[in-house]
Amino acid sequence: MAKNLTTRDEDYSKWYNELVVKADMAENSGVRGCMVIKPYGFAIWEKMQAELDRMFKETGHQNAYFPLFIPKSYFSKEASHVDGFAKECAVVTHYRLKNDEDGNGIVVDPDAKLEEELIVRPTSETIIWDTYRKWIQSYRDLPLLINQWANVVRWEMRTRLFLRTAEFLWQEGHTAHATEKEAIAEAEQMMHVYADFAENYMAMPVIKGLKTESERFAGALETYCIEALMQDGKALQAGTSHFLGQNFAKAFDVKYATKEGHQEHVWATSWGVSTRLMGALIMTHSDDNGLVLPPKLAPEQVVIVPIYRNDEQLDAINEVAKELQQQLKAKGIRVKYDDRDTQKPGWKFNQYELQGVPVRIAIGPKDIEKGTVELARRDTLQKQFVNRDEVVGVVEGLMIEIQENLYTKALNYRTEHTTKVETYDKFKTVLEEKGGFIAAHWDGSSETEEQVKNETKATIRCIPIDADNEAGTCMVTGKPSKRRVLFAKAY
Repeated sequence: MAKNLTTRDEDYSKWYNELVVKADMAENSGVRGCMVIKPYGFAIWEKMQAELDRMFKETGHQNAYFPLFIPKSYFSKEASHVDGFAKECAVVTHYRLKNDEDGNGIVVDPDAKLEEELIVRPTSETIIWDTYRKWIQSYRDLPLLINQWANVVRWEMRTRLFLRTAEFLWQEGHTAHATEKEAIAEAEQMMHVYADFAENYMAMPVIKGLKTESERFAGALETYCIEALMQDGKALQAGTSHFLGQNFAKAFDVKYATKEGHQEHVWATSWGVSTRLMGALIMTHSDDNGLVLPPKLAPEQVVIVPIYRNDEQLDAINEVAKELQQQLKAKGIRVKYDDRDTQKPGWKFNQYELQGVPVRIAIGPKDIEKGTVELARRDTLQKQFVNRDEVVGVVEGLMIEIQENLYTKALNYRTEHTTKVETYDKFKTVLEEKGGFIAAHWDGSSETEEQVKNETKATIRCIPIDADNEAGTCMVTGKPSKRRVLFAKAY
């Protein structure tokens, strides 16, 4: 299996696109702007989904499912929300096809026009809050903590596999609370859940912060986010959590009776991550040899490859390999024994390196004689010979070591590519020559934010919540600034 990957230094975008396809994760579909997620890519997404779903349920959330189609009139009820999504909506206008009378195939039946157009959901706040009106009557019904795993459509013209497609998979949480304080606590909690998942499962360090007013989710009073830095120095928004105030409750008349018998509108949040995390995972860790996966999310954590010349050698190797496979499985390690006779060992080595399997074990006739195996780790490409009776312990240790090494490597990259600047000229120089996160003072105005965006294509990724307050002057206008914010070019 020849990789022939474009290197990251040659063309990072081309490297990414080739890697997604050659590692058998996804491909473009016959529908423009939409992708096919292949079994290997979907297996990684399933690992992500399972861990996130567990974390959601541990924080008291339940899964439900809501319609794909949303009546157009629902969007009109929350003005800022519809304004934020209007340009991305796919609209269903008819409900029937028929054969063309002139013999030109299938056409839309003009007599089957819908009385009201349906929007293919770009997000589900409107349909969910219309439903919550029926579910919430009393303080006893609160808090309502619901999540759904679904697909959404946002009509994108310029697409890239996993990072930006017209249809994508995600989860969206929608919660209702009795008080403002509880809703804000929920929005903050889910930001922390996302950060926990990104750092401890994806091995991807993130910055937790607030979005500026112009970057907030449409209809939100506050948007919390986690921002990650990719290997090309661009930022990627990896997850968002929104405090929606009472905007949707008022738009859809969702009230509850308090303990005192008063009627009050509930307070709302929504939060979500998507298959964009797959793109983040690829770009955070992978190298010019292919995908690099953290062990916690790898579909197979270990692959065993036999090296033999005849059936007698294979029989001896099979006995050792299958015993080792069972020992590793007993320790909860996901292991595959690839004894296919249709591909040579070198081809298999290439395949598993390209697909980012954390540990590869090779067993040949000499290993049988010596009671050893050859063990190769994907993150450093280092190889070592290990005594057979020590393999399980070594592999267990490597699962932890590789996970930690990937996180440390990504964190070091982010640290090296986070720069404080004081002047706009220095900002522009760093942005073009180094990239990464740039910590700079900003006067808090949308005008200045827009100016920087128009002149440099960099945006304020977030106002970090863990950073110290540090008074200064705006790098653009010289006006007072209470603290630095993080700028970067972004996906």
